[in-house]
Amino acid sequence: MSDQRSRCGWATSAPEYIAYHDDEWGVAVHGDDALFERMSLEAFQSGLSWITILRKRPAFREAFAGFRIADVARFDDADARRLMDDSRIVRNRLKIEAVLANARVVQDMGGGLDELLWSFAPDRHRAPADLTEVPAITPESTAMSKALKKRGFRFVGPTTAYALMQATGMVNDHVATCWRAV
Repeated sequence: MSDQRSRCGWATSAPEYIAYHDDEWGVAVHGDDALFERMSLEAFQSGLSWITILRKRPAFREAFAGFRIADVARFDDADARRLMDDSRIVRNRLKIEAVLANARVVQDMGGGLDELLWSFAPDRHRAPADLTEVPAITPESTAMSKALKKRGFRFVGPTTAYALMQATGMVNDHVATCWRAV
């Protein structure tokens, strides 16, 4: 790190992490398609390292039509097979099927994913002093997960929901010594 800024400990091991940390993580994201993309990528990350997803993100965007909900909702079995054959992305059938199903759920809802997800953002959130204070789940992420599952969403457990909250600025978990902490 040539700029010598203090960052969250997880963000210093690769240039992709530094850029993601500095420019995206914890920044408020709005819009159904943008949040659908983040939700989908968090689902693909489940059980994997986030750096894997970051490095494959351009390919994911291409393979999933820019994560435009209306387009992904129209994907069929041939598209699912195409995705399973695409070595540039994570080829997990359950995760691919979940993304396709989740797009259909949002479409059946008539939109409103932004409003739904942001309704679980806590009114108050204390920045963690260090990484040991960063939770894996919270009451809000558990409630979000339950509400999403009730609507038919897949791969949206409480841990994935909390990672989504962190990634999209619903909570700010930059540690107190990080230059991005507010």
